[in-house]
Amino acid sequence: MRRLRDLLTTRGRAFVAAGITLVLCGIGLGFTDLTRIGVLLVALPLLSGLLMRRHDLRFALERTAVPGRIQVDEQSLVTLAIENAGGGASPLLMAEEQLDYALGDRPRFVVPRLRRGDRQEVHYSVRSHVRGRHRLGPLGVRLRDPFGLSTRVAAISGSSDILVLPKIVPLGGGQPPGSGVGAEGAIPHMVALHGEDDVSIRSYRDGDDLRRIHWPATAKTGELMVRQEDRPARRRAAIVLDSRARGHHGSGTSGSFEWGVTACASVAAHLIDQGYAVHLISDETAEDSRAASAMEVDPLLDVLAMAETGSDDQFADVLQSAHPVTASGGLVLAVVTDLDEELARRVASLRQPGGTALAIVLDPDGFTATRRHRPGSSDELACVPVLRGAGWTVTVVGAGDDLPSVWGVLSGSTSRVGVA
Repeated sequence: MRRLRDLLTTRGRAFVAAGITLVLCGIGLGFTDLTRIGVLLVALPLLSGLLMRRHDLRFALERTAVPGRIQVDEQSLVTLAIENAGGGASPLLMAEEQLDYALGDRPRFVVPRLRRGDRQEVHYSVRSHVRGRHRLGPLGVRLRDPFGLSTRVAAISGSSDILVLPKIVPLGGGQPPGSGVGAEGAIPHMVALHGEDDVSIRSYRDGDDLRRIHWPATAKTGELMVRQEDRPARRRAAIVLDSRARGHHGSGTSGSFEWGVTACASVAAHLIDQGYAVHLISDETAEDSRAASAMEVDPLLDVLAMAETGSDDQFADVLQSAHPVTASGGLVLAVVTDLDEELARRVASLRQPGGTALAIVLDPDGFTATRRHRPGSSDELACVPVLRGAGWTVTVVGAGDDLPSVWGVLSGSTSRVGVA
């Protein structure tokens, strides 16, 4: 009975109700013609509903989103190709594409009658203010009879995803302190680009270590040959993201966690562009050990696109994963919320003697509706003096702070109250 109600429209149910009434009245009053009219009114929507169910709604769908990875507020064009895979011609259909709420309004369109094997393409665009992986599909279709008595709703299976990356904010030409060639306090960090030293062979020179003689090459050439290990210089940077749920305030795109994710993405892209080997250390990379390896821009943004707030225990794992990365020096950037003194000391220990360490502290009060971040309010946060005392450059930010300006402060190109 419920399936029948779903099959009939409001008009169809009215026809059935009126028909039953006329049948009862016709029988009670002895009017045969009235009974016949009632039977006809009942039969029309039921017959229409049965005919609706006979339609073969088999379609093959193909979705293509270009580009398939977009940043927040960017637009992607989706092409939906619909092919009739049934045994006969398809009826005229009203269609609605199912989308995650973050992608905006659901597109509605008409699918014309398609002969077997015919193909129809529909184009629509999506845009999201929320990072993450969002679903496209399935396609819902609705079929109605010409009299509007019955309807049939079906979902054509098949869906795809689109990945929305955090927004990359251009940071200008500001470089972190000590990153220039010959700059005071600069400690060049040598890493092999492929995980191992690049080895080449050259002729022996006076003073070369005899233990470096390459005997197979010596036997082949007839003269002493030595191994020369070329270690291309590449500066290393570690970016640490504090994802503790209880430390973040605000909701949605205006919350402190989203501000921090955007900061990590923007600084990472900026440093990679300047030749740094960047390690992202977050809940996600600490869990699967990717924190130990430098990442290029695309995989790093993929991780941040799916970043979520976590527990205090997860942040403890993040700090544990960060220590081997920072132990040999290099630049450290920590994007954290207010820390208690114990956690602040653990974060502070990531900086090595002579190294450069920067901290962006997200002021909890700066991301709430009741209180606003005030310049100079950094003294209220317990972690700030601990980090500064350990040689860190610290800036405290709120929801209204501009990321390029914050980076300018950290890189020393601008000045600001409450930064040291």
